[in-house]
Amino acid sequence: GNLMKELLPFSGHPSGPLTALCTDIFTKILLTGSKEGHVFRWNMASFLEDSRNRKNAIKEELCWRAHAAEVVDLFIEEEKNVVVTASVDGSVRLWHARTGYYFGFFGQARKFELTDTSRLILPSDVSDFPAIIKEESKHTEKKEIIYPLILDRDK
Repeated sequence: GNLMKELLPFSGHPSGPLTALCTDIFTKILLTGSKEGHVFRWNMASFLEDSRNRKNAIKEELCWRAHAAEVVDLFIEEEKNVVVTASVDGSVRLWHARTGYYFGFFGQARKFELTDTSRLILPSDVSDFPAIIKEESKHTEKKEIIYPLILDRDK
């Protein structure tokens, strides 16, 4: 609890109460889920090596909106490099662990394409793209995506 209280002020996004957390098998990465549906990726490696050294802070690396409602559980599958999240709305979703790219949801008709991160898609109830956290300024950097409007008169 105290560690989370120290982490939250450094977050670049509205974090709200944390509802789920997990670590990788080496306890270097911490994933947290919030009541507002956000997932945060924190790098704890240097902090755990020497927590008394102020330079070894816990660093927020990535944040994305995974669900429109509370995240109730999440885990990281390191072999496939994916994060699985579950929400109170009953949805279970699959995300790329390093970028927050959305792969799909459990129960969908199509197969998961875990190697294709070129198409940036979002679930229907989420409109925020993943944000990479700049370490120096603690501000977020959103990727600019341009969707050209193409009119096809035949369709």
